Amino acid sequence: MKRTSALSFNLILLICLLSQIVSAQWLPQNSNTTARFRGVSAVSSKVAWASGTNGTYARTVDGGATWQAATVPGAEKLDFRDVEAFDANTAYLLSIGDGENSRIYKTTDGGATWSLQFTSHIPKAFFDAIAFWDTNNGIAVSDPVEGKFVVIRTTDGGATWKQIPPASIPPALPNEGAFAASGTCLVVQGKSNVWFGTGGAASSGSQGARVFRSADKGQTWTVASTPILSSNASSGIFSLAFRDAMNGIAVGGDYRKEKEAADNIASTSDGGRTWTLITDAHLSGFRSAVAFLNPGVRKSALVAVGPSGSDYSADDGATWKSIGAVGYHAFSFVPRDKTGWAVGDSSRVAKYTGIAASRGKKK
Repeated sequence: MKRTSALSFNLILLICLLSQIVSAQWLPQNSNTTARFRGVSAVSSKVAWASGTNGTYARTVDGGATWQAATVPGAEKLDFRDVEAFDANTAYLLSIGDGENSRIYKTTDGGATWSLQFTSHIPKAFFDAIAFWDTNNGIAVSDPVEGKFVVIRTTDGGATWKQIPPASIPPALPNEGAFAASGTCLVVQGKSNVWFGTGGAASSGSQGARVFRSADKGQTWTVASTPILSSNASSGIFSLAFRDAMNGIAVGGDYRKEKEAADNIASTSDGGRTWTLITDAHLSGFRSAVAFLNPGVRKSALVAVGPSGSDYSADDGATWKSIGAVGYHAFSFVPRDKTGWAVGDSSRVAKYTGIAASRGKKK
């Protein structure tokens, strides 16, 4: 009995130590606000921006040691679901909502002032995400209106936004839409590639969630089916990530079933033309954001986050392990600086500190 008790104690101690190692992958930081965060953009090891409810944005310029939070004047009732930043001074915010609640703001002075660049004048439009190839060229996507997704584009840093002709975009399925969960249902790569993921098409039978793709900055589009579950209004693809022009990952699930992970991750090796379900992935649950930690490298590492926790993969998403049970909605990583941040409910912000437990001996 004594030996069994000793073994049990040692096992419990080992589990506790491992738990401490895993929890150390995220370093909580004080965001100095009570807003719910849904968007984050990591610029460097020092600079990151976050966005959330009640017209709130937050910024750090010292690696997260301090965060300054404020509200965009006139946007107090808006929900900023996406933020795209280029440096400590320049950032874009996208708010969601029907019609004129969908807006794009820009600052070039670190948030001291904001200019309203775009307001949707389509009553049934509902913008979900925004992304930029560079400081001048950007794109944003809305849920379908009259059977077509609404896509707008800028070539002058947001001074003007023009809608892509609906005829250039394949028709949406009944009930199909995009998810404004983390700002990463829409992603860009290289100088002209762009993808966005969808879901919610419950009436499409065996049709899974889909991925729309453009190789010319959104001027023309194709669409591909995926095996990711899309059986109701709350399920589908919530986030995409590409390590290069060909290889990408899609994650999602059902946001009403946060701890379930059935058929919620797929990969592509042909630029999004075809998708394959990853059956041995073992994500810990529904995931709203995924990001490559070293894009461009074969067998790249990834992190996926969701309201029930986070997961890590060291092999292009083929296998995963949990790295924490604290929930986050969005995640952004700066490969060249090996720095990232995750954000979530209750003004939660955490800095990614790496996977110490996964480091092996040098060969």
